[in-house]
Amino acid sequence: MQCDVFSTTPMGGNGLAVVLDGAGLTAEAMQRFARWTNLAETSFVFAPSDPAADYDIRIFTVSRELPFAGHPTLGTAACWLAAGNTPKQAGVIRQNCGVGLVHIDLTGDTPVFVAPPTSIADMAAPMLAAITAGLHLDPTRILRHAVLDNGPVWHAIEMQSADDLLSLDAGAITPVSGLAVGLIAPRSNGDADFEVRMFSMWAGLNEDPVTGSLNSALAHWMQAQGRVQRPYSVAQGTCIGRHGRVHVIPSPDDADNGPIRIGGHTNILIKGHVTL
Repeated sequence: MQCDVFSTTPMGGNGLAVVLDGAGLTAEAMQRFARWTNLAETSFVFAPSDPAADYDIRIFTVSRELPFAGHPTLGTAACWLAAGNTPKQAGVIRQNCGVGLVHIDLTGDTPVFVAPPTSIADMAAPMLAAITAGLHLDPTRILRHAVLDNGPVWHAIEMQSADDLLSLDAGAITPVSGLAVGLIAPRSNGDADFEVRMFSMWAGLNEDPVTGSLNSALAHWMQAQGRVQRPYSVAQGTCIGRHGRVHVIPSPDDADNGPIRIGGHTNILIKGHVTL
């Protein structure tokens, strides 16, 4: 199947290809197919290797395998259910991936996954300077910065306002090779609380339409600062013609330390068979 994640508007989110039967495929075959789809990620579903899981998943970008990613988590779950599967426990899917078991709660209006833990480290001054120069950021507009790791590693920078992000010209960016840079800033109007942009610099420069794993890491970063006291929403993909919306929901019992849930809508656009 091929689906579109984190938008109620078909083709407004982030595209994902899902191979629902990955049995027998080698890593090389999966990488080759992911490169051919040319989507942000392609996921492959396998029988569960953990008895607690409903299925195993492997996730590939066009160039490498990821231990975890947000929109493949929600998109694969939607496709797996649409294919007629039923979770072992009603109301929750347990997905086994490179970071372990990830729980996807199906009981609300929008499916949400429990964000895996995020480690937070200081960003070295030379790295911050390189990113600031490469992206042509105004250093006086930077509020906070950190290196976040929740499987993928993110170099995260918070700016003062959404205009600081929306005014960036991606065509003028000089990539800082080997990094994934996530930018976040508050919005003052519209149907979202924050604006996010993510630039992958692993092979040249690519802007991701909507990034669940980055938003998971950013939410844990903000939670560590005591800034996630209520649910909030994030807009992403604005500058590349998408209408991505990510919903961040803290624990109602312990907003400062409890689990963070990341939600979004999935549209299934294509169903069929693929020859690999």
